[in-house]
Amino acid sequence: MPRVVLVTGCSTGGIGHALCDEFARQGCTVYATSRRVETIGAFAPGAAVERLALDVNSDESVAAALKHIMEKEGKLDVVVNNAGLISPGPMVEVPLDDAKGVFETNVFAILRMCRAVTPLMAARKSGTIVNIGSVVGEVGTPWNGIYCASKAAVLSISEVLSMELKPLGIAVVHVAPAAIKSNIATNGHARFALAPDTLFGAYLPDILRRISASQGAGSMPGAVFARRVVAGVLRAPPQRYMSLGGGAWLFALFRWLPRGLVLMLIWRRYSKKQ
Repeated sequence: MPRVVLVTGCSTGGIGHALCDEFARQGCTVYATSRRVETIGAFAPGAAVERLALDVNSDESVAAALKHIMEKEGKLDVVVNNAGLISPGPMVEVPLDDAKGVFETNVFAILRMCRAVTPLMAARKSGTIVNIGSVVGEVGTPWNGIYCASKAAVLSISEVLSMELKPLGIAVVHVAPAAIKSNIATNGHARFALAPDTLFGAYLPDILRRISASQGAGSMPGAVFARRVVAGVLRAPPQRYMSLGGGAWLFALFRWLPRGLVLMLIWRRYSKKQ
């Protein structure tokens, strides 16, 4: 029987949409979800993908979506926690409500989904949970600190769950994308505004450059990213950790260099004020 896959955050142009396409191409039955179904565009002709409304910040919405899938399929093999939010700007000037919103979607929603799907997978002693983190959850960068902090939390969640859920037969995969072609920069620009009394006005060019940093010429196409991630998830056993995309090698190097040196190099990159 085909594996049943649920992916959150599947708006057109994002990596969630690309992952759904690839899971379907590999013969899986896929449920592509988003808070608003109308944001989910078309998939490849003939793909076994069903669009489904799912607000990851709502217990009721999560329960309803899982009930629908279990009634139709009787099982859930893979859950990809991809839904995410970004709120760029100087860390001390990002409104607290915006920061809470980022953590609600990027962190607590993952815990909500994991709490909901674990009993379903444990009953079959089989299943894989995939958490989409980021390389900046391992090495932070200026002007996107709230997002970096939330993705650092996702890394910890993935590592702890990989230990705690193993006795239940559930695998946990942590994916740390680097530069991947997506709509993250568009969303970042839409959510960014310097405070009227900002202390960082001179750094506006750096902040704008940082928001778009992942969408340069070296960014990995979403389809390539999805192909490699899905291959790692569907293999037996699933690959525990993956980091890929433009610049992934550099962040891997950063993890081995003295931290003070790394922070100095990153600050120089994003404090040119030009």
